[in-house]
Amino acid sequence: MSIFVVRHGETDLNAARIVQLPGTPLSTRGIAQAERVAQRLARAGIARILSSDLARAAMTASRIATATGLPVEHDPLLRERDFGAIRGTAYAELDRDIFAPGYVPPEGESWEEFRARVAHAWERITRTAAATDGHLAVVTHGLVCHVIAERHARCDGPPPESWPNTSVTEIDAAAPWTVRVLNCVAHLESDGDAGARRGGPA
Repeated sequence: MSIFVVRHGETDLNAARIVQLPGTPLSTRGIAQAERVAQRLARAGIARILSSDLARAAMTASRIATATGLPVEHDPLLRERDFGAIRGTAYAELDRDIFAPGYVPPEGESWEEFRARVAHAWERITRTAAATDGHLAVVTHGLVCHVIAERHARCDGPPPESWPNTSVTEIDAAAPWTVRVLNCVAHLESDGDAGARRGGPA
């Protein structure tokens, strides 16, 4: 069995390079991406869906639910890193690298706090996978995908820095959690989506 970790579809703030707000919905393009990844996962035989409860992830998960006939279980542990007071700010207006190791956003999560939360999320994911008779889909965010690949799954080499919208990472659903497919958007590229890799990291 496998765990399919999926980044959400594109939002207008992704396209505009603005730090995401929690309630930002998918763009028209993002909805189309979500429908395409949903068809990919339906063909894979998904048996259960976990999702971040932030709007962009929940909307992506709802397309997977429609394609598979499965309910969605929302978990705030799967949310993107909380960038606090800088959410809604264009990247071009920021005076520092918000992804730098020592940066702590005002009113937001430090890297240490975020990685600790993702560790708890991974515990929930692996428990759920073990209790599921079939494949598990997990819909989340770019930095969560990165930390899972960096700290919890077994990858060949360092994880990528960029995680395209609706990228799929397939991980064995048992220790040592080996990655079978990393950061794949073939479901977009096969239809000639030239902008498949556009979008900000969150």
